[in-house]
Amino acid sequence: MSPAPSPKTRIRDYFFIIAGVYLMAFAIVSFWQPHYLVTGGVSGLAIIVEDYTTRMGFTVPLWATNIVLNIPLFLLGFKTMGKSFFVRSLFGTVLFSVAMHNMAFLPPVPSDILLGSLFGGVICGIGVALIIRGMASTGGSVLLASILHNKLLRHISTGKILFACDFAVVLVGMVAFGPERAMYAAIAIFVCTKVADAVLEGFSFAKAAYIISNESEAIANAVMKEVNRGVTELTARGMYTKEKRGMLMCVVSGRELVRLKQVVYGVDKNAFIIVAEVREVLGEGFTAHSM
Repeated sequence: MSPAPSPKTRIRDYFFIIAGVYLMAFAIVSFWQPHYLVTGGVSGLAIIVEDYTTRMGFTVPLWATNIVLNIPLFLLGFKTMGKSFFVRSLFGTVLFSVAMHNMAFLPPVPSDILLGSLFGGVICGIGVALIIRGMASTGGSVLLASILHNKLLRHISTGKILFACDFAVVLVGMVAFGPERAMYAAIAIFVCTKVADAVLEGFSFAKAAYIISNESEAIANAVMKEVNRGVTELTARGMYTKEKRGMLMCVVSGRELVRLKQVVYGVDKNAFIIVAEVREVLGEGFTAHSM
C-alpha cells in the first residue's frame, strides 16, 4: 500500500485542481461556447443543450447540464474509483459547474472562430494538465469511459472508449452546428491535447548523448571536467565484431551539446555519437523532483 500523501501534497494537489477547473471553464465559456465549438464530453453536450433550449424559449445553462449529467455517472462509477480519486473528482466536477456559472457573468473574449479554437485549446489544455496533476478529473466522458470499461467492455481500453464517446459528441455537434464548426472543434481538441501533454511531460527539452568509443575512460573524464555533467557507462556489444565495449550516456542541455561534441571529438575523432531528445529531466543539475 502506498503511503498517504502529506498535508502539503494534498494542499498543492487541490490548488492544481482549482486552478485547472477555472482555466477549463474560462476556455469553454469565453472561447468555445460563443462559437458553438463542441469538443466532446459533457461540456460539449451542455453547449448543444443550451443552444437548443434557448431557441425553444428558455435556457438551460452549461453548469446545470454539467451537474445533471454527471450525477448518474458518479452514482454508477463510485465503486470503480479509488476513494481519493472519487473525492477529488467529485470536488472537481462540482467546482467545474460553479466555475462555469461564475464565468457566465463575464463577457466572451472577442475573437474569430479560429482564434477562439486555438486560444481556448491552449487554456483548456493547461487546465486539463493541472487537474490530472492534482490526481482528479471533472467527470464527464472520462468517468463514463471508465464505467463502460469496468462493467461492459473490459476487452477495450479506456482510452479507446473515451475517444469513441467524445467522437460521438462531436458528431452530434456537427449535426447541430454544421461541419465547419466541427472542424474548428477538432482543431481545438488537437491543441488542447498537445498542450496538456506538453505541460504534463515538461518543457525542459534536454539532449541525451550516447557515445561509443575505444577511449571511453578518457572521454568520460574530459566530459565531467570540462562540461561538468555526470556520465554513465553502459555495457554494449557490437553484433558485427562481437566485441564488448563501454557506451557512455550523458544528459546535457541544448546549449551544452555543442561543447560536449567538441570535448568528445577532441579526445577521439572517430567516436560514434547518438543524440536523442529528452522531454523531461529530474535530478541534480536539472529540474528538482517535487512529487
